[in-house]
Amino acid sequence: MQINADFSKLAIVTPDQYIWTESPQKGVDRVMLDRIGNEIARATSVVRYAKNSTFPHHQHPEGEEILVLSGTFSEDGEDYTAGWYLRSPPGSGHAPSSKKGAMIFVKLRQMPGNESNFVRIDTNDSACWAIQGGRNICPLFNSSYESVCIECLAKNQPLIINSACRHELLILSGELLHDGKNYISGSWIRIPESSSLNFISGTDNTRVYIKITFIKS
Repeated sequence: MQINADFSKLAIVTPDQYIWTESPQKGVDRVMLDRIGNEIARATSVVRYAKNSTFPHHQHPEGEEILVLSGTFSEDGEDYTAGWYLRSPPGSGHAPSSKKGAMIFVKLRQMPGNESNFVRIDTNDSACWAIQGGRNICPLFNSSYESVCIECLAKNQPLIINSACRHELLILSGELLHDGKNYISGSWIRIPESSSLNFISGTDNTRVYIKITFIKS
C-alpha cells in the first residue's frame, strides 16, 4: 500500500477528506495520511480510540512518535491527555489503551536505529515554551536529521519555510492561509524541499505541529 508516498510532491489532507478505516484491533480506527507498506508500514496517521479500547502489547522496531490530540491516551499505566508528546525509540514497546476515548497523531517507523531516548512532554505546560527568534515555540525534539516543535502564531504571522528542508505540518488550533485557501485544525500538510509556499496564520493562537527534515545533499 502506498499513500502520499512520493515525498517530492506536496501532500495535503484536510478534515473533510478524512477516510476512517478499521485497524486490526476492534475500537481503533485510523486515517492514513501517508503510508508505505501494509500492516507493517512506514506510516503517518490520525488514530481514534473508542472508549474502553485496548491494543495488545507490541514492539516498534523503528520507533513511534505520538501527539495526543483529544481525550486521554494511556500506555503501561500512564495517562496522557490532549497536548502530550510521546516519542519512543526503536526497539521500544507498549500496550496502549483508552478508557475515555482519544484521538492521536502517530508516526511509525521513521527514526534511525541510533535514536535511544524516550521523550515525554506536556505541551500545555508553559515552562515548556520559549521565545526563539521572536517566535513562540515549544521544542519537542532536535537532532542532526530533524527538528520537531509546536509553534503558536499570532494573527497574520507568517510560518517560516526553509526551502532546503522538508516540512510537515499538522494544524492543532486556529487556521493557516495559503493562496486564498483556509486550512483549519486537523489539516495535515507535507511540503517538499525546494518549495516556495507561504503560509500565514488566520487567527491569534494558531498552534501548528511542525516537523522539519534536513535533507542531505
